[in-house]
Amino acid sequence: MPSMLKGLFSLPTARLSRRIVFWVFVSVVVIEAIILIPSYNRREQELLSQLREVSSAKISVIMQMTGAEASALELLDQMRQLRLDPIILGGALHHSDGKKVGMFGEQPELSFSEGNSGAAIYLQSQNSFRYDAAWSAAELQRDYTLILRHDGSPVMLELHAFVLRIAGLVLIISLFVTAGAWIALRPIVVAPIIRLRNDLTSAGEAISKDRETPEFSSASIQRQDELGEVIAAFNHMYQQISDAIGERKKAEEALQTSLSQVKSYSQALKDELEKGREMQTNFLPGQLLHKPGWEIVAYFKPAHQVAGDFYDVFELPGGYVGLVIADVCDKGVGAALFMALFRSLIRIFSGQTSLDGLVCSYSQASANALSLASDGQVAESSHLDALKAVGLTNNYIAQNHGELAMFATLFFGVLDPSTGLLSYISGGHEPPLIVDSSGGVRERLNPTGPAVGITPDTEFKIEQTRLEPGDILLGYTDGVLEALAAGGEFFTRKRLLSMLEQSTSSATLLLDQIVASVLSHIGEADQHDDITVLAVRRDLKTDGGIKKVKTQA
Repeated sequence: MPSMLKGLFSLPTARLSRRIVFWVFVSVVVIEAIILIPSYNRREQELLSQLREVSSAKISVIMQMTGAEASALELLDQMRQLRLDPIILGGALHHSDGKKVGMFGEQPELSFSEGNSGAAIYLQSQNSFRYDAAWSAAELQRDYTLILRHDGSPVMLELHAFVLRIAGLVLIISLFVTAGAWIALRPIVVAPIIRLRNDLTSAGEAISKDRETPEFSSASIQRQDELGEVIAAFNHMYQQISDAIGERKKAEEALQTSLSQVKSYSQALKDELEKGREMQTNFLPGQLLHKPGWEIVAYFKPAHQVAGDFYDVFELPGGYVGLVIADVCDKGVGAALFMALFRSLIRIFSGQTSLDGLVCSYSQASANALSLASDGQVAESSHLDALKAVGLTNNYIAQNHGELAMFATLFFGVLDPSTGLLSYISGGHEPPLIVDSSGGVRERLNPTGPAVGITPDTEFKIEQTRLEPGDILLGYTDGVLEALAAGGEFFTRKRLLSMLEQSTSSATLLLDQIVASVLSHIGEADQHDDITVLAVRRDLKTDGGIKKVKTQA
């Protein structure tokens, strides 16, 4: 009982209860008001009918007391006795033809024609209530029509009392119905909704704070109505959300495990690539060969941790110098491995002409080309023997690794430092340029054969040229010409050639200018290919040379 009273007194705090109770109360009042209107009219007609019946009885007595032979004035005098009744305030007597005989007391406002038709009129002014009623000749059984004016105050007082009784009854009924609805709302609507609201709050906290599923108080409610369906839908929804969260947690755990593994693998791969980069960097000459009267410089910047470009400068028997610049196809680890293989094979084979039965064929250059030697004779056989390394390397790669389709564009030159004679093979490589001391390109060393490693027994032609004092041999890979700016523009051969128009007295200065221009062209864009440049200058004097190497990882 106390809990019921507590729940009852807590109902006004529930906004839904207040709204429902208010509209229940309004609905009952409206219904009763609708019923009151016809009841009021009916009661009014009853009271007026009673008033007319009382007057009819008095008129009947007077008519019986007055003989049929009485004149109109005599009848009018008899009717004046009706004034003794305080309810009757006045009247008027008319002949059946409408001619007025006379009147007494207050004059009725009901006309003869209206009264003769059986009508009645109820008049209400600010301080008085009047009721005019007529009795026809048929009712009087005389050739007259009588119209009486009545005091309607008693009728109005009765109507007011009637309205007050009905209003009180309506109020009592409304209060009882409202109170009943108010009491019924607690167990039927309000309590389940409050429990469902609390369950929603608990569910939200459990989901947001990743807690265990709480015990829902609304789960015990078994109802076969719309509210029961809402509670069932909530429980089903929460179960679906819990299942989805559980699956998400499992997926997140699996993803975290995968990410950890990927990070571990990525770090291991990064470490291995870094080791590969260090090893590859060690393959390149740490210090370039020193030859009096010559300046040899180089620049190398890989696009990734490991690269496919390489250059090499090494001494050959007889004091000759081997110059190599190459670009292995593809990028990444595969290109880096083959770069080391190509470099090693060129170095090894440049000191021998056969290996396990592998032989290579060469065609001699034209007489004009061979006449470039200082004494007019063909270059020494040691030049030709060293250049056979290109054919041996080609056959080895094609026969042993042909299924991998790995090849390299390669320039290999044998330089005689004492005369400036350069014998070379260019296997599909970007043509090195001989830059005149006064500026401009004096000669392009075009390819003398295809790329190295594609097909065995390929013929590579040997060509010769001479570096005069002040000349610069400039070798480079396609990473220079195809360097991409952020807008997608290439560096281009035209731009490189324009830089060579100016005279220069230093291979180092020329290389620095080229590298600075290429890197400025790339800017903030990604480097898409390895950049390698090799510059060899014959000094105007023969008192020594400068040897530098620039390698940027």
